[in-house]
Amino acid sequence: MNELVEYLLSNIQLDFSGDLSAEKVRQFLREDDGREARRVLAKLLDDDNVDELLITMADCLKDHVRTGIRPDLVREQLDMFADA
Repeated sequence: MNELVEYLLSNIQLDFSGDLSAEKVRQFLREDDGREARRVLAKLLDDDNVDELLITMADCLKDHVRTGIRPDLVREQLDMFADA
C-alpha cells in the first residue's frame, strides 16, 4: 500500500478550473500596489501568456501536495514565477 501511495503522490497532477485571462489577472491585481503584484503583472504583460503562469504554478505546487498548499506558498511561487 505504501508504494501505491508513494506512486500516486509522485505522479499527481494539478490543474486550475475556470477561465483565467490576462484581463482577469489585471483585475485581480488592479488594487494591489505591492511589489509582488507589480512583478507578476509585469511578467504576465511581457509574456502575454496566462497558460505559462498556470502551468508553472501547477508544476511548482505539485511538489507541496504532501505538506499542503497554503496561500503563503502560492504567493511565494508567484514571486518565483515573476523572477523567471
